[in-house]
Amino acid sequence: MFAPDERGWARGVSGRRAFLGRLAASAAAGAAVLGTSRSAMAIPEAVDAMSVGTAPDPEHWLDPLTGKHRQMVDAYMPNDGFPLAFTHTFLASQAPGQTAGAVLVLRHMAMPIALNSNVWAKYKLGAALKVTDPATKAVATRNPFYKPQPGVLLVDDMAVDRLINRGVRVGACNVALNVLSGMFAANAGVSKEVAAAEWKAGIIPGITILPSGTWGVNRAQEKGCTYCTGGG
Repeated sequence: MFAPDERGWARGVSGRRAFLGRLAASAAAGAAVLGTSRSAMAIPEAVDAMSVGTAPDPEHWLDPLTGKHRQMVDAYMPNDGFPLAFTHTFLASQAPGQTAGAVLVLRHMAMPIALNSNVWAKYKLGAALKVTDPATKAVATRNPFYKPQPGVLLVDDMAVDRLINRGVRVGACNVALNVLSGMFAANAGVSKEVAAAEWKAGIIPGITILPSGTWGVNRAQEKGCTYCTGGG
């Protein structure tokens, strides 16, 4: 599961193109989109931070971050869960007596890692994102990185729920949430409006919806975090 290959790279490129194509289409729609419904993935609406009714307030998302050494992992592709592994490794490799804080930004095609297993199942996200469940060796029908059975992941403590419990600040991109929920709404046979609402409701507890993933990357670096790419 954890060995990248050329097919995985090609899928990543294809996914990026589809995602950016959706962003371009939304931007081109312009005023027509803004004049219709909120679900049409208009970029000005997607990046409106205050339209996201979530707690905690994203402006205070990193207030609890502590530690002398701080790192942010930028997850823009699922990459077999390696962004989670990188976050865990940073914390686990600190010497005794050293203090460290970690931030994980889930954006672009990695944003669905922030969703619970009910959303993964309903919207067929494993198939859509080409994610294999390491427990079954088949296409994931649940979020394989959330509350997995012991021994399933490369390291148990890389699970997103365990990272949250250890104090890792995790943020999810609101732009990606709106774009991807619209892209995959048909998988569940629902409207884009319903999909966006269900995805927001399906965010894993402890994860903050951010105005955008790039906003989160910026805020983490302003907070003193070094940058680590999650890989694609």
